[in-house]
Amino acid sequence: MERSTQFIIRPATLADSAALVRHRCEMFSDMGSLRADAYDELASATAAYYAEAMPTGEYVAWVVCPADQPELIVAGGGMQLRRILPRPTHDGFILPPGPQGLIVNVYTEKEWRRNGLAELIMSTLIEWSKSNDVTSLVLHASQMGQPIYQRLGFKQTNEMSYPTDLLRRNEAPTGENKP
Repeated sequence: MERSTQFIIRPATLADSAALVRHRCEMFSDMGSLRADAYDELASATAAYYAEAMPTGEYVAWVVCPADQPELIVAGGGMQLRRILPRPTHDGFILPPGPQGLIVNVYTEKEWRRNGLAELIMSTLIEWSKSNDVTSLVLHASQMGQPIYQRLGFKQTNEMSYPTDLLRRNEAPTGENKP
């Protein structure tokens, strides 16, 4: 990728976690899914997660810096690795047990967008996954990210999610499908 000569991409370390934490919070803020009064709580919980998961390799990440300012992190992205059960693929073959990479936190600072950095991060995540026997990659795409992911070969799936507030209560969901 020609833009990579203007930018450096490198594996993130715990020393980069403050930037990664801010990127995660800003990503959710940009998408309108993080209340302002919950920003600090998410930041604290994310920092604690990184402190535990990065040293064990459960979470791997990369950061992007301008070549002439290697101390300035302008973009980043990561992957949570989780072991999955074997299952059939879309074409009927068997996918072996994990690890599966859940790609998260792909974020570029607003003033650095439109420089191909998200695609650089994604290409790096994909190549790392190929070299490290990751069996499958999944992600949840924002509207802004969907074109990039589709261009790289990601496909829409039939995934559904259960409301998290119902997991915290001892009551059944209400709705039309109730017997």
